[in-house]
Amino acid sequence: MNQRYVQGISPDAENRDKDDFYPTPPDGTQKLLAVESFRGSIWEPACGDGAMSRELEAAGFDVLSTDLIDRGYGTSGIDFLMYSQTRANNIITNPPFKHAEEFARLALERCDCKVALLCRLSWLEGSKRRKFFTETPFARVWVFSKRLRIQRARQAQKSDNSGMIAFAWFVWEHGHEGPATIGWI
Repeated sequence: MNQRYVQGISPDAENRDKDDFYPTPPDGTQKLLAVESFRGSIWEPACGDGAMSRELEAAGFDVLSTDLIDRGYGTSGIDFLMYSQTRANNIITNPPFKHAEEFARLALERCDCKVALLCRLSWLEGSKRRKFFTETPFARVWVFSKRLRIQRARQAQKSDNSGMIAFAWFVWEHGHEGPATIGWI
């Protein structure tokens, strides 16, 4: 008897965007703003085509939008991992997944209030990352009850199916003590 088993989703390096450009749908940012309050300026250091920055600006925030790659929005040529001259009250971004932990570490150094990163829910896993979470002011995880429609190098359309990957907002807050809490959006 020939049996085949599903072994999970295989990485697809051939079809992966080389710079991890997966624009955030507007409702992804709107749902964060519905559960978190932010005071002061916001830096979006991986602004891509401006999808997240536009939502933050529409909500009345002063947003500094930068990115390494020129996608027609914000200031391009700024590598967040190397650029250290800028600070903001808050940093909110959908970082390149392969650099998410580096983004989180540097964002904590470069802001005074909160850091919010949109990452895969599975980013919670791992003993090394657990140490990072417990040694920082990691405050909250906001899990999307309905999966976001995030697509490679383009904004997902209303007609597109819901996403295949579970995402969450990971929030750090300077001054936070104790364990992180979890909530659903």
